[in-house]
Amino acid sequence: MKQFIVDAFTEKLFGGNPAAVCVVENFPPEELMLNIARENNLSETAFVMRDGESFRLRWFTPAAEINFCGHATLATAFVLMTQVDKNLSAVTFDTLSGKFFVERHGNFFEMNFPAYTPKKIPVTAEMCDAVHAKVLEAYIDRDLLMVLENAETVEKLSPDLDALEKLDGLIQAVTAPDKNFDCVSRVFAPKIKVPEDPVTGSTHCLIAPYWANKFGKTKILARQASRRGGILHCEVAGERVKISGSAVLFSVADLKI
Repeated sequence: MKQFIVDAFTEKLFGGNPAAVCVVENFPPEELMLNIARENNLSETAFVMRDGESFRLRWFTPAAEINFCGHATLATAFVLMTQVDKNLSAVTFDTLSGKFFVERHGNFFEMNFPAYTPKKIPVTAEMCDAVHAKVLEAYIDRDLLMVLENAETVEKLSPDLDALEKLDGLIQAVTAPDKNFDCVSRVFAPKIKVPEDPVTGSTHCLIAPYWANKFGKTKILARQASRRGGILHCEVAGERVKISGSAVLFSVADLKI
């Protein structure tokens, strides 16, 4: 089994969010895929197989299979179009969350995802206690989005991960407006054994629609302020969100399985 490790949402190594991509002829047993993800100990390990003119794609964290991962989708598209078949300029993925489309534009890979719908919910004391900051607004879909006062608060945040794990949402994210970008965010996923995710495409399917509605525009330039950091170019188009980014290959390996 060939495995690639790719840094997604970055133009240089050791930035963005690393993901492992395993290219297979058929999906291995789920227990084996989960064990590989645990051995890699990255936030995501993707498994991809060709299925006619499209590809089937699955994502595993060290804890479980999940239904949607943006940065591992970017990493997989990068591998297919630059390492597996350089004639490809677009790919279609069949996933647990439906069909995803990725087009290559030079060094950028534009992903077309279903948009999440930010449903406003009351801010609770538990939210403020978990992030150790004042939460101005809160929204929920698959993930929980908490709006904070400013970018500095987001950057310096030191949340209580045990308390975050008890909040609603598969993933808990914080966001605020940013001087040099439209917004800044950080994303935490203790429920799936990922304390902080460096750059998160899927959660920007919630973050981008929120800020697009707030600012009254469709294009959102987003910065994720993890230690590694990353930039996401987002465009909200009705019920879809286009998210673009670059990627860099770190390593290639043959798994002895």
